[in-house]
Amino acid sequence: MVSETTKGAFVIIDIEGRSASEIAESLRTLIERGALGPGDALPPVRALAEHLGVNRNTAVSAYRQLMNAGVVITLGRGGTRVAGGAHVAQEGFAADTALRDIGTGNPDAARIPDPSRALARIAGRAVLYGEPVIDPELERWADAWMSTDLPAGTAVRLTVTSGAADAVERLLAQALTRDDAVALEDPCFLTSIHTVRVAGYRPVPVPVDDEGMTVDGLRAALEQGVRAVICTPRAQNPTGASLTERRAAELRAVLRDHPYVLVIEDDHYSLLSRLRYHSLISAEHRRWALVRSVSKFLGPDMCLAVTASDPETADRLAVRLTPGTTWVSHLLQRLVHALATDPEVSAQIRAHGEHYAARNAAFAELLTAQGLPTAVGDGLNVWVPLGAPARAVAEQLMRRGWLARPGDEFALDDHGPSEHLRLTVHDLDDADQRMLATDIGNSVRTVREQSRRSGPSRTPEMR
Repeated sequence: MVSETTKGAFVIIDIEGRSASEIAESLRTLIERGALGPGDALPPVRALAEHLGVNRNTAVSAYRQLMNAGVVITLGRGGTRVAGGAHVAQEGFAADTALRDIGTGNPDAARIPDPSRALARIAGRAVLYGEPVIDPELERWADAWMSTDLPAGTAVRLTVTSGAADAVERLLAQALTRDDAVALEDPCFLTSIHTVRVAGYRPVPVPVDDEGMTVDGLRAALEQGVRAVICTPRAQNPTGASLTERRAAELRAVLRDHPYVLVIEDDHYSLLSRLRYHSLISAEHRRWALVRSVSKFLGPDMCLAVTASDPETADRLAVRLTPGTTWVSHLLQRLVHALATDPEVSAQIRAHGEHYAARNAAFAELLTAQGLPTAVGDGLNVWVPLGAPARAVAEQLMRRGWLARPGDEFALDDHGPSEHLRLTVHDLDDADQRMLATDIGNSVRTVREQSRRSGPSRTPEMR
């Protein structure tokens, strides 16, 4: 068994073995008998090796055997834990709550184009086994959509999957094995965290600032041997940051010496974005994929994403599709094409992008008036700096009828308690936005006052 003192030192009992296989079997037995449960931390490699009197590499090998079997997972600086206990929050409405949910990450249901007219136009012949997996009309449209944002002269192949998460999961699976390192933005999109942890990969956090993924962060991740990088070029979730032209060029320069590291760009906001697309992908990079889904502008139930990639990655991705879904429904592909090429729908999508930006900007002004200066990024959400622990502020908001997402849920590295909330407020009317901004301001003041009374304040006073 393993326990931990208040100072973080491990006390190791009952783990036995001299070889990697014996140690792995001993730990597996403890887990199967319930002595170690889901989420329990295993001792650091060095401590385990010293306890058993074995070489450190022997302990590393034992843990690797357990990770390959899916028995334990590695969480970077979070250590190694028994699988099954690493909870990752999910996007969407919270179930079974009477509170007003302002953390959904959803588009506005009233601003998803009506597919009725397009549905009437897509009837056609049946699709049989062995036919092309991409509908020809969708392929022509998608080729124009994707190729204009890729380096000139780049060899490009297209693949269609059941959404961006499906594409990213399969892209990683065709390139990585358990315990391989993956560079993720920090704070990070919840689905990316979930995908990496469930598959047993090792997340390596890369900090994000106002210009996107940081250069020093990416360089450090590459030095740690990451085999894949997942980047959001626009509307990074949760921060709303987008790559600037300067930052993208700096990141491409860092990647120049690592042409075989798989670079995955998840451009989820694409047609709704007001900003130019800047990419990590250069003409010289050998392994890459640009993923664009339609869920933000045509609706989450439109489970379709287009992936443009180098030919080798496309071939490997096709192999990953073959044992499973094989292809995305051609009816869905035709519906996406019919909507995406409809001038009226295209105008609606542009208008909806402007609407989201305007509503978020209006809310940021209300927060600034409350003494919480907030800069609006791109995307559906607002990343709110509080100058106070986010979980404590979220608890205060619950007492006022709101359910908010603290930034801690998106964190990969342990920076201490987050002082940000990620809010989805574009669907609130003016009165509700004013009420929420006031409640946030009052909640922050309450938390700061409680902190002041309990001890020296560690957060700045509100202006």
